[in-house]
Amino acid sequence: TVVGVSRDSIRSHENFKTKQDLPFDLLSDVDEKLCAQFSVIKEKKLYGKLVRGIERSTFVIDGQGALKHEWRGVKAPGHAQAVLDFVKSL
Repeated sequence: TVVGVSRDSIRSHENFKTKQDLPFDLLSDVDEKLCAQFSVIKEKKLYGKLVRGIERSTFVIDGQGALKHEWRGVKAPGHAQAVLDFVKSL
């Protein structure tokens, strides 16, 4: 199962999923509980100011809930293929 998670609203996720024609669900974590559990909230500099942001990350979790692999600070180009290759190797 593939899911995406961010702090954006459900409505925002619905619009994005439709626009991008995504074949998986997007979960809204506006209260940042899941973000905190995975330690993806980081302080970043944006236009010279320190702001709280999300570190783009991917986690592979097995059917028993065990973390099998994580990628942090990812860039989109090529990342999906790297994750797919890893999952196929399991």
